[in-house]
Amino acid sequence: MITQNYSSGLVSESYWLIEFKDYLKLKRDKLTDTEIKAKIIQNNIFGAPNEYRAKRIYGYIKRRADSLDENAIELFFNSDLSMQRLFNLVCILRNSRIFFEFINEVYREKIILGIDTIEPSDIRIFFNNKIVQSEVIAEWKEPTRKRIQGSFMTILTESNLLIERDNKKLINPPIIDTLFEKYLETNGEADIIKAMTGAY
Repeated sequence: MITQNYSSGLVSESYWLIEFKDYLKLKRDKLTDTEIKAKIIQNNIFGAPNEYRAKRIYGYIKRRADSLDENAIELFFNSDLSMQRLFNLVCILRNSRIFFEFINEVYREKIILGIDTIEPSDIRIFFNNKIVQSEVIAEWKEPTRKRIQGSFMTILTESNLLIERDNKKLINPPIIDTLFEKYLETNGEADIIKAMTGAY
């Protein structure tokens, strides 16, 4: 489920699909959290520039992976690359209320209205509205908001929900695999499906 708290933590995160997959392989092999952390840090599995950064990436990836049970992890590895991208995106969304709201309120609305691009003005308007609605977001400094906006675009592009063409960000709603859709619905997350696909 989507966290109820607003956080600016997304400024420090990347998409990290390969790292996410590497982490889940260790989790699937029944390693404990302590063993996974030690293996990742000692072997620099994430290719981090230093130990501090490796620990930070581990923390973010662990938080994503902790939202998946054993059945979900098996479904991840039995899915094709496009669905694995969506799995990673869903885990990011679960930990970022502001990102989920952007996809639900801007990306989804664009699909419903038949508008095929995301413009910089769409993001500015979204954040201006959120500043009015939330004291937490109003306290974020402008550089933080800009970095979060950049993270939105990067993650959506790497998830293949946006395609860059002729300097435009074209909306590319995913076709969701039946098993993945059933997993989300069973998990009470039909709202995520609607946000990504524009469904009612």
